[in-house]
Amino acid sequence: MYHEPVLLHESIDWLDIQPNGVYIDATFGGGGHARAILQKISGNGRLYAFDQDAAAWANARQPPFDGNASFSLVRSNFRHLKRQLRAEGMRAASVDGVLADLGVSSHQLDTANRGFSYRFDAPLDMRMNTSEGITAAVVLNTYTADQLQAVFGEFGEVRNARSLAQALVQQRQMRPFRQISELLATLDPLVRGERPRYLAQVFQALRMEVNDEMGALRDFLADVSEMLKPGGRLVVIAYHSLEDRMVKNVMKTGNAEGVVQQDFYGNIERPYEVLTKKAQTPPAAEISENNRSRSAKLRAAIRK
Repeated sequence: MYHEPVLLHESIDWLDIQPNGVYIDATFGGGGHARAILQKISGNGRLYAFDQDAAAWANARQPPFDGNASFSLVRSNFRHLKRQLRAEGMRAASVDGVLADLGVSSHQLDTANRGFSYRFDAPLDMRMNTSEGITAAVVLNTYTADQLQAVFGEFGEVRNARSLAQALVQQRQMRPFRQISELLATLDPLVRGERPRYLAQVFQALRMEVNDEMGALRDFLADVSEMLKPGGRLVVIAYHSLEDRMVKNVMKTGNAEGVVQQDFYGNIERPYEVLTKKAQTPPAAEISENNRSRSAKLRAAIRK
């Protein structure tokens, strides 16, 4: 399977799909969530699925997507949600529900030449859209030690981010990083704690920087607030504490920083009604079947 959909039943339930509604799957991937949405909408309903990874587009050429008049694949990063939907003729406040399953797919992790996993030797790429943007090699070979420390400390929560950054800068002066094996050779003497966890944190941080995942999420959430109609629902599954915090802040306050806004009369502005008072996590049975779901946190809200 391309990617096992995480919290499938829970996310579909929170969307509260109406047969004639307009819905967005912001992270199409293997189409698991999209397939479940299509099962609940009628011929008058619409599903727009976003994905910037060309490897995922082939999944849209399979049933039930191929030839389905209710389905459209948008080949774009979800950070361009509003612009792409307007190109489709949609106006603000016209969407009934939006679902986003953040992070990297199992297919991306398991495809050796993409460079997402330390399990394979491959070029240091890590781009979700392989036709544009900087690669992990560019980050490793051009960022200053302070910049690298910030990336590994913030996005990877790497405990020795400073010494790691300094070691990388020193190593690249002798030979620029091109392959995963070259990066691992530098990392191995610096590992703190369990090696798989440490390497996963480093690779996660690089991936998030390469793809500007936090910036993309910020843009996406701002667009969603404009495109959702009153009563429309937002459901987001996050895997990183920074992502989850941003989603929580937007749902509670309407902005990524979580700053409470007040109108002229001092009334607190809350554009969403939060449905999940605490983030929903996968049940033990799902984690047992799909270990990659273990860090998932689902939050849902209704646009006022």
